[in-house]
Amino acid sequence: MAYKISDACIACGACAAECPVEAISEGEGKYEIDADKCIDCGTCAETCPVGAPEQA
Repeated sequence: MAYKISDACIACGACAAECPVEAISEGEGKYEIDADKCIDCGTCAETCPVGAPEQA
């Protein structure tokens, strides 16, 4: 299952910089994960300072 980013996102961009498949992009007010590109590696969740990425 792909990860999704919750409303806890503070739009710092840490997750996008670490995503190995570039599945994360800046959305409106928070970052978003493209479920079709996400390989479910968990790097975003490990990197996020507020724990916003979570498994869908």
